[in-house]
Amino acid sequence: MVYYVVIRGPLGVGKSSVSQSLASRVGADYIPIDRILEEHGLEEWDEDRISLKSFLRANGIAVERARASLDHGTPVVVDGNFYWREAIDDLLHRLPFDHHVFTLQAPLKVCVERDQRRPATPSGREPRAGDRLGAQATRDVYELVTQVRYGTSIDATGPVEATLARILRHLPVA
Repeated sequence: MVYYVVIRGPLGVGKSSVSQSLASRVGADYIPIDRILEEHGLEEWDEDRISLKSFLRANGIAVERARASLDHGTPVVVDGNFYWREAIDDLLHRLPFDHHVFTLQAPLKVCVERDQRRPATPSGREPRAGDRLGAQATRDVYELVTQVRYGTSIDATGPVEATLARILRHLPVA
């Protein structure tokens, strides 16, 4: 059965670790929205967050990649903050395949602690996904992402394997 999974949640909650583990476990292709935004220079800001227009453009690229996999019977895992409800709706509309949306949840304190364990951004370059972004950025993204309730909520407070097990209970292939 071909399907795709959207993993969303705040900075530091473990989206990338969980998404990569899930993709490996179910034989899916992995598409990180943050990397698309970076690689294609789509990080246009609207006040205190990346604009909806940027996310919609990133969705277009993600959809092309996902369709290529889904059309060949390969599942896909997409991960991103998705703090715009419209960006999630847009992605689901453009990819009319079976899908599952999961929102990873953990207390702000856990997200800040996880961000602090990430490597620091080397001097002379802009921060990228996977770099330590700091407590204030973590709080800001946490606030934006937790305002939008979407999909199945998954407790991501514990280790990656525990979070992965919770997600796999909802998928057709475990």
